[in-house]
Amino acid sequence: MEGVGDERTVIRDQGEEKDEKYETEKGVDSSQKEKTMSKLQTSNPIPPIQVVIPGPSPLQTPSPIPSQSRQTPQPSLASLNSRAYTNRISLVIFLIHMVAAIGAVSFLGFKAIQGVLRTGASERREKRMIEFWLPQIEGSALISIILAWAWQKLVREFPTTMVHFILWTSFGTSLTAGVLLLSFSIPATDGVGVALIAFAIGNGLYACWVSPRIRFTGKILSKSLQPVAKFPDINHPMYWMLGIAFMWMSLWTFAVIGALNFKFPALTILALVLSLAWTTEVTRNVANLTASRAIALYYLRGMQSDLQVCFQRSISRNLGSACLGSLFLPTIEALRIIARILNLLQGEDEFMFSCAHCCLKVMDFVFHYGNSWAFVHVAAYGKGLMGASVSTWNLFERNEMEPLVDSDITSAICFLTGVASGSICVIFSASWTFAEHKSFTATVSLLAFFIGYLMVIDISTPFPSISSSLCLSFPTNS
Repeated sequence: MEGVGDERTVIRDQGEEKDEKYETEKGVDSSQKEKTMSKLQTSNPIPPIQVVIPGPSPLQTPSPIPSQSRQTPQPSLASLNSRAYTNRISLVIFLIHMVAAIGAVSFLGFKAIQGVLRTGASERREKRMIEFWLPQIEGSALISIILAWAWQKLVREFPTTMVHFILWTSFGTSLTAGVLLLSFSIPATDGVGVALIAFAIGNGLYACWVSPRIRFTGKILSKSLQPVAKFPDINHPMYWMLGIAFMWMSLWTFAVIGALNFKFPALTILALVLSLAWTTEVTRNVANLTASRAIALYYLRGMQSDLQVCFQRSISRNLGSACLGSLFLPTIEALRIIARILNLLQGEDEFMFSCAHCCLKVMDFVFHYGNSWAFVHVAAYGKGLMGASVSTWNLFERNEMEPLVDSDITSAICFLTGVASGSICVIFSASWTFAEHKSFTATVSLLAFFIGYLMVIDISTPFPSISSSLCLSFPTNS
């Protein structure tokens, strides 16, 4: 019995030793796990929701923030390569309009040529118009092409100086054209001359009012033109659009001549004028989208895109947004400028104050859903025009950039560039027409101004204005 008891004692002692050994191993394992967890915790940054005592201790150095946390979140590559067609309804409407416009221009141009080949009173009138009317219009178009190329070169070389020059050149040329038309002492030209002189006075007041912003606008233009050296063919899409616009305007001029002997000539010519304005604005915004796409990819991805690929995207997937913006944005921006001027001139009259304030609020609301800055996000992310307008303006509001955006006058400078060129075309065509055939002076002056303005604004505005938009629409990258 004593042997059995001894054996039980030995077995119990061995069990106790195993338990102690197991507890010791378990303690070692738990201590190793605690060490591993502490290493993992120290290797990760402290979440921002935890409270950290400000200021490092003298014996510790603050751990560097990982480079991933300093990087600005960028959109995915998929969002920059959207294959959806934007604003399809406006695209379909524009295509239908172009089919109708091509048919109308072809038919009316044929009527003009047919009238020239026949004999009769009306046909002799058409011959006179082609002889004394067509050369001046074509000459104005050629002058506007030369001016557009000159504006582009000079703005890229001397941005700040050209802001001053354009502000006062538009004032001088419009005033000169108005005085010239008044000197002809023809009732029709007197009305056009008074309108140009009134515009010149407003232009001079505007130039004085925005003089504190000229330096800022020059800096914006200088900043926006920095990537130009990396894209030597950046202006090629604009030249293509300019060539298309010149050929279309030549055909359009024959259509206007044919419309004079057509039913309801005034309404027909008005429809042709509106069609030409929309078509030219679309070509301008196609160039805008092309430049925006190339420069946006340069800012966001650091890549140099093929301009032909960007141009093909602009005339296919983003053409609907260009058509919709060309139809409404010029009117919206003009009304917003008028509302801002009325808000400045409302004075102490309560009624004027309430009306001006109400108009400004309404136009700011509309401007939030439709503005020219949207073309940047349309080209970059493939959004529709309204969604791009909202996202762009929200970006300005988040960064508190509304005063900065309103201080930029590049769009006004582009508009005044077109006015100055149109006024120069008026001086050229009106002098020529008055010497040859006085009765056509007023008509030729109006068409020369219209064509000179459209041709210049079609090529001279896209790159500076959209590059400035890019600088402000991507503030973290510019």
